[in-house]
Amino acid sequence: MTEFARSTALPYFEARRSCQTNTCYRPHTHDAFSVGVVDEGVSVFAGVLTGKIELMPGDVIVIPAEHVHQCNPVGGEWLYRMLHIEQSWAEQAADAQSPIDPFAAIAVYRGARIRSLIDRWLDELFEDAPASLLEATRDEVIHALSHTVPELRVTVDRNEHLLDELAPVFARLRSDEVNPSLDDLGALVGMDRYRLVREVKRATGLPPLAWRQNARIAESRRMLREGMPIADAAIALGFTDQSHFHRVFRAHVAAAPGGYRA
Repeated sequence: MTEFARSTALPYFEARRSCQTNTCYRPHTHDAFSVGVVDEGVSVFAGVLTGKIELMPGDVIVIPAEHVHQCNPVGGEWLYRMLHIEQSWAEQAADAQSPIDPFAAIAVYRGARIRSLIDRWLDELFEDAPASLLEATRDEVIHALSHTVPELRVTVDRNEHLLDELAPVFARLRSDEVNPSLDDLGALVGMDRYRLVREVKRATGLPPLAWRQNARIAESRRMLREGMPIADAAIALGFTDQSHFHRVFRAHVAAAPGGYRA
């Protein structure tokens, strides 16, 4: 069974169907709008503000881009499927007058209608359906998410002013070949190391070096999707060697780089 599928018609539309039996995900974000379906088993979802949420078979979880989370099985086998969609593309189907903004909060839906729409969308992507069909289903999904009250909804407000203030820190974290010191990062924005860690975590949900690892893995996924060899991606992103890259990638993605790239 193919674990990952990507649309040949749309620039960033990816799906995954996976089976996990171990706790393996670190807190992370996606640079995409994500929708997940639990098929079998029980898992615990944890976000910055959500606390721990138990997800059951049939549950649909919606995670906007850049929202920190992790989800791991509670004993036994856990089967799930996931869609990752370029958020700006998904937002084209949004209606400003809708009662619910699906791009502003982590939400859990428990209902047959939402589930059946996501099932159809996943099937279309694994069958590499044409763009017109994927877009038509997108419109139905976003409309349903915007007009259905979820079982749980947790809004995570982005502090744009703080993100702008910390922009030099994020630039260093992205560009430096080795981990910069917290003191050096703090000096960029007039903070000591302790305040820096608090403020970066308040702005992003992750401390500075965890944010750096997450950003590097997000970039590595883009590189691998575009066909870059694994060794070249590891070198380009400053990992000490391919095995180091493999360990960090698996901790964030719960898959090996080779399996993701295939």
